[in-house]
Amino acid sequence: MRSHIDRAEAERLVDTYSDLILRLSYTYLKSTEDAKDICQTVFLRLLEKPRSFETPEHERAWIIRAAVNLCKDQLKSHWRRTTVDLEAARAVPAPEAEEGSLLAAVNLLPPKYRTVIYLYYYEGLSVKEAAEALGARPSTVQTWLHRARQRLRTDLSEAENKEGYGYVRPQSVPGTVRGAHRFPG
Repeated sequence: MRSHIDRAEAERLVDTYSDLILRLSYTYLKSTEDAKDICQTVFLRLLEKPRSFETPEHERAWIIRAAVNLCKDQLKSHWRRTTVDLEAARAVPAPEAEEGSLLAAVNLLPPKYRTVIYLYYYEGLSVKEAAEALGARPSTVQTWLHRARQRLRTDLSEAENKEGYGYVRPQSVPGTVRGAHRFPG
């Protein structure tokens, strides 16, 4: 095993194998940027732990195997399974908030109230976790949550009174099923 690779050898490896690694990685990952990352990682592994190869074919086989394994690892990674390419995400439209809906009411809140509602209810963060994420004190986040709920309650009841329908809180209508809705009619 060699202890280091000199600059000329490193340049030879890059010149000889970079296209092969990029094309091979692209066939697995379908992303030019991810293929470049794999190419870089293969060469870093060679530089960090230089290897002695018996033949040029052995060297080529090792580089191909290393690239394939790195691609497979990336395809299995949590990051790869839970993220979407920005271009693909751009094609998905955001949900439209119907007038008088809860989402529309949340979107009308000031940013600090909208943010704490989102973090607390949609992301499931505790008050303490939301406070840490926002760089605020937990008591401040509790106040923002309280004020946001009050505004939502007011806005939704005004919309309900104005249009004659909307969500009816179960305790406000005796004898109804929990979560019942009243529709115009």
